Amino acid sequence: MTKPSMRIEKDTLGELEIPADVYYGIHTLRAAQNFPFSGQCIHRELIRAFALVKQACAATNAELGYLPAELARAIKTACTELAAGKLDKAILVDPFQGGAGTALNMNCNEIIANRSCELLGGKPGDVSLVHPLDHVNLHQSTNDVFPTALKLASLSLLIELEKHISHFQQQLQKKEIEFRDIVKVARTELTDAVPMTMGMTFAAFAEAISRDRWRIFKSRERIKKVNLGGTAIGTGIGAPRDYIFLVTGHLRDISGLPLSRAENMVDSTQNLDSFVEVSGMLKACAVNLMKISSDLRLLASGPDTGFGELSLPALQAGSSIMAGKINPVMPEAATQISLQVMGNDQTISLASSQGQLELNHLLPLIAYNILESITLLSGAVWGMAERCVGGITANKRRCLAHVEKSNALATVLVPALGYERVEQLVKDAGNSQNSLQEELVKQGIASREFIETLLSPKRLCKQGFTRDDPLMGG
Repeated sequence: MTKPSMRIEKDTLGELEIPADVYYGIHTLRAAQNFPFSGQCIHRELIRAFALVKQACAATNAELGYLPAELARAIKTACTELAAGKLDKAILVDPFQGGAGTALNMNCNEIIANRSCELLGGKPGDVSLVHPLDHVNLHQSTNDVFPTALKLASLSLLIELEKHISHFQQQLQKKEIEFRDIVKVARTELTDAVPMTMGMTFAAFAEAISRDRWRIFKSRERIKKVNLGGTAIGTGIGAPRDYIFLVTGHLRDISGLPLSRAENMVDSTQNLDSFVEVSGMLKACAVNLMKISSDLRLLASGPDTGFGELSLPALQAGSSIMAGKINPVMPEAATQISLQVMGNDQTISLASSQGQLELNHLLPLIAYNILESITLLSGAVWGMAERCVGGITANKRRCLAHVEKSNALATVLVPALGYERVEQLVKDAGNSQNSLQEELVKQGIASREFIETLLSPKRLCKQGFTRDDPLMGG
């Protein structure tokens, strides 16, 4: 077997052999050897964001004359290829890494530099042609590039999440209209409460999700200010003043996102509470998603021996042994994702609190968790909208049967008959094994027609009762 051609690269620690044709370099290889922890990949959106940041820096340096035009063009082309996913095989570093993200920054620097060498007619590793630090990383630090790339990646993913949440809200609102005339029993503490409509149930779901839509929209405001140009600690040391004031504008133009330079880049470099705030809004969305998923599972439970008031779409066989069994798999998946997002929020909070003095060294952990949360939530919300809520049907007869069997009418009667009298009616119905409706007819208190009027969807949808309500004249 022919031994693959190798090249020798040097750093402050010594030399390493690297395959001659690969785009990564010695800094990447050392990081891959040091942090072989999770076997997971860097989030694709973060790689794309890094590439756009590097492209913006090269464009700024070229405009100001710090990079020759031909060299800048090659770097920008390599950045475009990395952003498009064409060079991802050379991303070797693990998401969980020491060094506040230097490993990922250097991995990107080396990929861009070595691909640029090829574009200029050279070979990977020729640092005299394109240097990963002196050219690709010119006027930058991991400490301004990484947080800027993370904010850029988060913004892109949040826009996608907001679209899915909007669609989810619309699907719930459609069911609100579709089920507006279906009377059901409301439950508090899992016991029968008062009559309501199924449409009201879905209206409440939709209202909760509408708040999530607003929160996600507002959360983008929290992370649009970046510290690019601040270099090591936010003071801009090692970078020209004109570069600092131009580079964010270039990134804004390249990304199409409303980014702006942080007014206090020292603060923006060391304090990551903006990610905590965004994560908190994601957690709120997860809480609502989990509540809705749980309610749908309850309302569809059985179906023969449970509530059985809703039917969820049958998506797959539910058991390898119980033939014909269908499980509520989409709400179950959404529940698991919700729990993961809640756990990620705790991790993000703790990691953000552990920054020390001028830098938070745990930024890679924050990046992993917040990008995972946004991505998972987008998937779960899409799944609930497209593969669950859109296909839900209501069992009107089952809902009505539950209303007739329950004492849900009791609370409706209290304003007219008084608490103690209604309480006695409930006891009488239990002793005679009648429904409350049957007991009312038996005792001559109300006719079946009048009871139907009290339980009409139109009346249940009103806010409270008025003096001319048929109940008060009954």
